[in-house]
Amino acid sequence: METTDARIKIAIQKSGRLTEHSLELLQQCGLKYSRGRDQLIGFGENMPVDFLLVRDDDIPGLVREDVCDLGIVGMNVLEEKRLEFRAAGQDAPFRLIQELDFGHCLLSFAYPENGAIQSLDDIDGQRIATSYPWIVKDFLKRRNVNAEVVEFSGAVEIAPNLGRAELICDLVSTGSTLAANKLTQGETLLESSAALIQTPVEIPASKSEWVNRLLQRISGVQQVRESKYIMMHAPRSALPKISALLPGAEAPTVLPLEGCDDKVAVHVVCRETVFWETLEQLKEAGASSLLVVPVEKMLA
Repeated sequence: METTDARIKIAIQKSGRLTEHSLELLQQCGLKYSRGRDQLIGFGENMPVDFLLVRDDDIPGLVREDVCDLGIVGMNVLEEKRLEFRAAGQDAPFRLIQELDFGHCLLSFAYPENGAIQSLDDIDGQRIATSYPWIVKDFLKRRNVNAEVVEFSGAVEIAPNLGRAELICDLVSTGSTLAANKLTQGETLLESSAALIQTPVEIPASKSEWVNRLLQRISGVQQVRESKYIMMHAPRSALPKISALLPGAEAPTVLPLEGCDDKVAVHVVCRETVFWETLEQLKEAGASSLLVVPVEKMLA
């Protein structure tokens, strides 16, 4: 009989820009789960995997303390907590497994439009409002800039209008929030995306097989996001030129065509975006009957 201790626990963001993408990733890995409308725990039905919906800044701590085996969290939160843990003497609080291809944003300075402060050169002695004080302080220290960091939780963009700070440092995705508050984006401190982390504690044998299997599936899902399977016919003599044009591809599979000594079928998986321009270049190189199809699953 399966025990609770043998089940893998994954911490994901309760609500925000990573929530739906994180749940979608688990589903693409084959997880079927049940969860009530107001429940903060999802129970895996076909895999010994459960997930906890928690505040994003709690995720690194839950993984560090081995409450959860894995976590999906933004690199911005991860770096903020890493610096905080390091200041407390904890240098390796969790293992970064891989960055994921969603939740992209920038942590940047932003300055009031038409104000006196418009670059890093102008912020010495000024107040900076941010939800990421450890990252900002570390950035300022490494650049020998003397400025006051004002910790501000939520709606950081209104701090200059409230007289709490002269500039801000906050996450920027589309830039629409900055524009609405008459702020101009400045220097970037961190490029962020979602990331997968693992507990620093050795995972017991009762869980390790499924953890490894899940990590392999997540890696496979990431590989096929932009991957395409391309099939074409081509003269043998054109194979070197065609291979050079295929974006992010390994060596193609070359198959003989019945009744055609000088022509072959070429099959290849491209792990980068395939644009119309790529297909046109392949056709100019001699390829014909080009077919591009999406890849649903891949295991390396």
